[in-house]
Amino acid sequence: MNNSFIIAGVMGWPVAHSRSPLIHNHWIHQFNLSGAYGFFPVQPNNLESAIRGLQALGLAGCNITIPHKVNAMTYVDWVHPLAKRIGAINTIVVQPDGALHGFNNDGFGYIQSLLDAQPNWRANTGPTVVIGAGGAARAIVVSLLDAGATDIRVINRTHDKAEEFAQEFGAAVSSVKWNAREDALADAALLVNTTSQGMHGEPALNLSLSNLPKSALVSDAVYIPLETPFLKEARLRGNPTVNGLGMLLHQARPAFQAWFGVMPEVDQALYEKIARTI
Repeated sequence: MNNSFIIAGVMGWPVAHSRSPLIHNHWIHQFNLSGAYGFFPVQPNNLESAIRGLQALGLAGCNITIPHKVNAMTYVDWVHPLAKRIGAINTIVVQPDGALHGFNNDGFGYIQSLLDAQPNWRANTGPTVVIGAGGAARAIVVSLLDAGATDIRVINRTHDKAEEFAQEFGAAVSSVKWNAREDALADAALLVNTTSQGMHGEPALNLSLSNLPKSALVSDAVYIPLETPFLKEARLRGNPTVNGLGMLLHQARPAFQAWFGVMPEVDQALYEKIARTI
């Protein structure tokens, strides 16, 4: 590694709520690196100039968060094929020649969070039911397909969106109408909520788990609160559960490696540090 001071950050609007600076600065301190990671509050109308300015400012790159994940793809020089399939980027890495490369590590983060909970978890052990058809669902479904899932059922209140989603991703993905959502759980091995339902200040997810096998792994992309009403119901009935914090922590690892040259781990100290802020 060189001895130069490396700077990266998270670009969003608003962005002050992001835990990414806490995560990355924890690792910078842990590895005794010369660098810093900060907040980049960027309004949508300034997105292009902000991204184009990364190289000029000598930054290593940045994370991209809401609402910029889709539009940011337009302003980088190259998009990783996985990010193209997802349709969004969450990481920009400035190359040695100044080119801007876009990546999406959300799916990596999601799969790793499942493996933290169940080290022997496999994507092909049975059907997966995904609630929601937005950006988080896209990242999760693509990562599950790449991990070997063969039966993914997408359920969305607006069925047309779920159907369009399913058609885009091929034979392994099907859509289920909202009023049939509970029937679709009967043989599920994995159930994941990708919507904002259950997030602090949002209504709970309207889904009864009575048909769900007790062996099914239940996960939520939400991490504020750490245990949503959805996860609490699952836990109380005996299902193993995974909250969204692991996905957040693990998606940061490949980005940190790209900028700082070290692949960090998610240890208990980091998990507890971030959990205390929620």
